[in-house]
Amino acid sequence: MITVKQAKMVDYDDVERFYSELIESMRDAEFKPEWEVGVYPTEQILKDAIKEKALFLAYLENDLIGAMILNHDCEPEYDSVKWQTDAKEDEVMIIHLLGVAPAHQGKGIAKQMVSKAIEMGKNGAIIAIRLDVLKKNTPAAKLYISMGFQYIDSVKIFYEDTGLADFQLYELIL
Repeated sequence: MITVKQAKMVDYDDVERFYSELIESMRDAEFKPEWEVGVYPTEQILKDAIKEKALFLAYLENDLIGAMILNHDCEPEYDSVKWQTDAKEDEVMIIHLLGVAPAHQGKGIAKQMVSKAIEMGKNGAIIAIRLDVLKKNTPAAKLYISMGFQYIDSVKIFYEDTGLADFQLYELIL
């Protein structure tokens, strides 16, 4: 069982190292996240997430094995689709940068992290959780579908690391 805690600024070096190691170790993986060290996530993205109390870290004993950002920020393309609910921005939680250390992938860690996000949403004033997944990231899509997320639509989104790419949008009504 993992422990999920909110990141603090003193955790920044560990967080930066976690994402850098994750990106480097998955460079040749079949289903890589397409993130680039220094491009996405940037130092600014991670530090802002810590300041906004939106970065969450997953630990197995004392080892940092996962991270994710939970906030209300979505890409403009999210507005171009018909969601299941017309929730206001502050009633929707968006999952960003969910990553698990390669040595711990396939062990249900991501599922536990998403479960924690769902629990946090239910304990807040959140009506829905939304996210985007690279169209070719089949394992991530399967994970979200297995947890009750509904496929909503496919859109092209520009991110600094991927350029303009096809993403699938998913939503879970709480």
